[in-house]
Amino acid sequence: MSSNIKIQRICQHCGKEFTARTTVTQYCGDDCAKRAYKARIKASKIEESNKETQRFKDEPIEELKAKLFLSIADTCKLLGISRRTVYRMLDRDELIAGKAGKRTIIRRSDLDKLFIKKP
Repeated sequence: MSSNIKIQRICQHCGKEFTARTTVTQYCGDDCAKRAYKARIKASKIEESNKETQRFKDEPIEELKAKLFLSIADTCKLLGISRRTVYRMLDRDELIAGKAGKRTIIRRSDLDKLFIKKP
């Protein structure tokens, strides 16, 4: 069953106007269809790569959230602040720390209390 309809369309890839013989035609020709396909594949690969990169960036933070005790470096990563700021907070008694040998350890629950609103 053939159709004699002719519809003016605009190519989804290059933007040129063309005459389509079906109602579902999106591209002006085979070249534009192939280029659009390659662009879609490239975009999906880039998106997948970005998601994987984000997952790797978030993975250490998720591990830190699960720990009960944090070192100064872990606290810096979790809060996104410098070491000096953490030490200032310790000096002002905003954070409570303990010593394990030479290491300074901060309880995770103390960090959580830091961000709870006080009435």
